[in-house]
Amino acid sequence: SPDGKTLASGSRDRTIKLWDLHTGREIRTLAGHSNTITSVAFSADGKILASGSRDRTIKLWNTATGEEILTLAGHTNTVTSVTFSPDGKTLVSGSEDNTIKIWRLSQ
Repeated sequence: SPDGKTLASGSRDRTIKLWDLHTGREIRTLAGHSNTITSVAFSADGKILASGSRDRTIKLWNTATGEEILTLAGHTNTVTSVTFSPDGKTLVSGSEDNTIKIWRLSQ
């Protein structure tokens, strides 16, 4: 996370885990993808986490509550990378479908 306090990890078990880096303990598990998580990225303010998956979707999560905010669909193969713009208004994703998508997020 931007503040260096939380780590996000994605897994083959289709979940994302948020970890407290000070204690090493799990904070919460985020579940909703139907296949392996391949990429995660925090927004600049740390309030939103994006996750890309082999299920060809990107999900946005509220890091404070663990709730899924939005699912973005449009890739035709595994989403291999996700990243936010510095202002948090745009998300960029890369995929094994050989495309990069730019997603405009409402604020």
